[in-house]
Amino acid sequence: MGERANLTTDYGVSMKIRIESARCKGHQNCIRAAPELFIVGEDGYARVRGSGDVPPALKEEVLLAWANCPEFAIEVEDDEQ
Repeated sequence: MGERANLTTDYGVSMKIRIESARCKGHQNCIRAAPELFIVGEDGYARVRGSGDVPPALKEEVLLAWANCPEFAIEVEDDEQ
């Protein structure tokens, strides 16, 4: 199963990021787009960095990583609180 990170923006919107491990093919576009959020796992595939908590200032990087994943392995959920 993928890993999750939470993002709360300045506007009270909570974003959840999930890497669907079965879809990830190791292109590492997400890591280039948002190195603060993703790392390369020992298996060569992307993982959420650290505890998965994402600072609000990195919302743009989250969306850039999502948009640049050719395998659609990153899922972003936007939930208003």
